[in-house]
Amino acid sequence: MTNKIKKILIANRGEIACRVIKTAKRLGIETVAVYSDADKNGLHVSMADEAIHIGPPQANQSYLVMDKIIKAIEDSGADAVHPGYGFLSENPEFAKLLAKKNITFIGPNPHAIQAMGDKITSKKLAKEAGVSCVPGHMGLIEDAEEAVKISQKVGYPVMIKASAGGGGKGMRIAYNDEEAREGFQSSKNEAASSFGDDRIFIEKFVEEPRHIEIQVLGDKHGNVIYLGERECSIQRRNQKVIEEAPSPFLDEKTRAAMGAESVALAKAVDYDSAGTVEFIVDKHKNFYFLEMNTRLQVEHPVTELITGVDLVEQMIRSAQGEELNMTQDDVKLNGWAIESRIYAEDPFRNFLPSIGRLTRYRPPIEGTKENGAIIRNDTGVFEGGEISMYYDPMIAKLCTWGEDRGVALNAMQHALDLFELEGIGHNIPFLQAVYDHDRFERGDISTAFIADEYPDGFEGGNVNPGHARKIGAICALMHDITEHRAANISGSLPNHQRHIPDEWAVQVGDLHYTADIKGEKGLRTIVVGDGEKAAIEMEVLTAWKPGLPLVIALVDNKPFNFKAEPIAEGYRVRHRGVEFKVAVRTPRAAELSAVMPVKEEADTSNLLLCPMPGVIVSILVEEGQEVQDGQALAVVEAMKMENTLRAEKKTKVTKINAAPGDNLAVDEVIMEFEVE
Repeated sequence: MTNKIKKILIANRGEIACRVIKTAKRLGIETVAVYSDADKNGLHVSMADEAIHIGPPQANQSYLVMDKIIKAIEDSGADAVHPGYGFLSENPEFAKLLAKKNITFIGPNPHAIQAMGDKITSKKLAKEAGVSCVPGHMGLIEDAEEAVKISQKVGYPVMIKASAGGGGKGMRIAYNDEEAREGFQSSKNEAASSFGDDRIFIEKFVEEPRHIEIQVLGDKHGNVIYLGERECSIQRRNQKVIEEAPSPFLDEKTRAAMGAESVALAKAVDYDSAGTVEFIVDKHKNFYFLEMNTRLQVEHPVTELITGVDLVEQMIRSAQGEELNMTQDDVKLNGWAIESRIYAEDPFRNFLPSIGRLTRYRPPIEGTKENGAIIRNDTGVFEGGEISMYYDPMIAKLCTWGEDRGVALNAMQHALDLFELEGIGHNIPFLQAVYDHDRFERGDISTAFIADEYPDGFEGGNVNPGHARKIGAICALMHDITEHRAANISGSLPNHQRHIPDEWAVQVGDLHYTADIKGEKGLRTIVVGDGEKAAIEMEVLTAWKPGLPLVIALVDNKPFNFKAEPIAEGYRVRHRGVEFKVAVRTPRAAELSAVMPVKEEADTSNLLLCPMPGVIVSILVEEGQEVQDGQALAVVEAMKMENTLRAEKKTKVTKINAAPGDNLAVDEVIMEFEVE
């Protein structure tokens, strides 16, 4: 028997709240948003039919407070709640409380959440069901010393995880006793802050595995199916960055085996909504149960794109008591989909969180393109909006679909080229570098991909000489357009017009070119030489005008796009994970520039600077104390993540400028060291 839902309150924020609202509106269901002080101008607030304020910015005083959510439900008259992901989405007490008040929970039953949402319980159930699990200690751990003993017994490296965790929060990898001790405390702190539950467990960390998950879908009539898999191996600090479906690694036999095991596990707890069973898979395609997430996953759009199934709609229908309208045989995987998580974090500063105003936010246009590829962008922000320090750094989830992996990948690369995002640090350059990497193109990836390929952090890619030549030619044309525009002013004296040369000297990073521009309007011919090889003639067409940060051009009838910001003598260009300066000068100015002195950067080696806007959690040293290379100096929290700052060399602390609880801006001085 079905119970038609009329009004849904979304107990969440950001892009997932917006995502749920879209499906609810399509189904003709009214929506209610809730918001904290920090989210009063949020996109989800304006999209919903109603919006109710629930408290201060801190999640544990707003989005995590069940009483406030219940009051919002009662005030709005909502008859159902969708929890999204995070916050209360995997809290069985919340689901039970809603059931007592006869409010429909759009998610699995409390028993399934209790059994599978708790990582410790789910491991035990999986073992009892004969599912292969990673070795570890499933019991609760009282303190750091017990964590060290357990870690020694399991064998380093180990993964220290929050029992109620998700999204990389409350997770640490430890390779020795000291890291186990530190990781245990940091995991407990993050778990308490993010989930209101500080229980911790430890398991063996299997090095260089693939992370592959199975999407399951159930109803209240005992039917459960799986909708293929998602490859989630590109991760940083256990946080997924790129997902794709299907996996480039699995074969039909392994997919079917993983799917059957996932369905069996779901049926064991009467699972009745969308959920995800996660596995680690070794190079021999052996798979081990990792955990089950009893909620909608962040990366669900790639499954929707290859199956045509709206998972939010299916969750709503299941919550209403409807039977699944499909069987396992009806599930067909069509084409390939890739998702890029676009985060407010600066890859050039070790991916530290970035907050502030989005001075420009222009994602690529959604829809089907000429080559049949589809672009989808799930977001919860808008141009002029603020990225807050109180929540996770998600800006958007950019997805592409193609008939095969190559088409989807090519579409993603072009979509990222067109994505305009200014005002904060973001990870688009890093995403572009990963997609351009030959290992990713081959599908030769693991959860260690980022650590292997960027062991010293991300410093940007190398300028591709072929791309550099095109960028140099286009920048010369842009400069030429700007100069002619400046020369064509009204009221100039006769015979005093500016002379604009036809040839420019162009420097792209360390590469030098000459660019001879022929033609006046529309399609221009540019002859590019580098002094060594024969000059190359290019036909360039662009509608670029001075002031536009996105350059959209055709070079020899092929699209070529990049971002450009005007600076002295040229442009600062960003393209495919590389940021560099392009100087455009007259030949004589280029000769003189070559002999100019280079300004040296200020020495900050004797300072500990705050690497991001955040709150000082603790200062771990004192003035006058000698510190060793690698010693922990301070802990800074931003966007629900704790970051330990360490000494880069042996030195002495001479002055401490900050205290626990202080809010610091990026590059504010935390402490000073002895000058050598």
